[in-house]
Amino acid sequence: MSNSFNRLAVYCGSATPADPRYMQLARDVGQTLAKRGIGVVYGGGKAGLMGAVASGALDAGGEVIGVIPQALKDMEVANLDCTELYVVANMHERKQMFTDMSDGFVTLPGGVGTMDELWEAVSWAQLGYHQSPVGLLNSFGYYDGLLAFNREMAETGFIREMHRDILIVGDTLEGLLEKMAEYQPIQTIVQMRAEDL
Repeated sequence: MSNSFNRLAVYCGSATPADPRYMQLARDVGQTLAKRGIGVVYGGGKAGLMGAVASGALDAGGEVIGVIPQALKDMEVANLDCTELYVVANMHERKQMFTDMSDGFVTLPGGVGTMDELWEAVSWAQLGYHQSPVGLLNSFGYYDGLLAFNREMAETGFIREMHRDILIVGDTLEGLLEKMAEYQPIQTIVQMRAEDL
């Protein structure tokens, strides 16, 4: 049985790399999601890959919901073109809204903030705070090193066997969405007995 997505949280960088492939990728992702009728929930900014995802989706007639902390809105980096823009107090509230408003997560290339969002989504799935698929778009091999580290954590025993497949990886959006649609929720930590941890 496959999942259908009404909205996906899209995590990506607010920077604009020198390599133009990254901005084009972000724009293409937004456009593709919109054409599939999938709404975008994202960080609400207008800069970098974040802005490119939003503009790609909006230009294709898609729904774009931004969630931005007040401090970043005060810096005038908010994307006022969003279908809806929510201003929250802090990053914790922002990530909770991403989880509450989405059917899954797609992570594009990004930096520290993107990693924070990705690993929280994985951690919350592992714990049982959500049952949504967590996707990683490994375009241009950007996340090869991260995936090697993820394997190292699993092989060392810091990721349990039943949790190894929480992180769903694809090098194209189409392939990644297909894998995410087939995701089956795992046995979560809160469902386990203390002696099995």
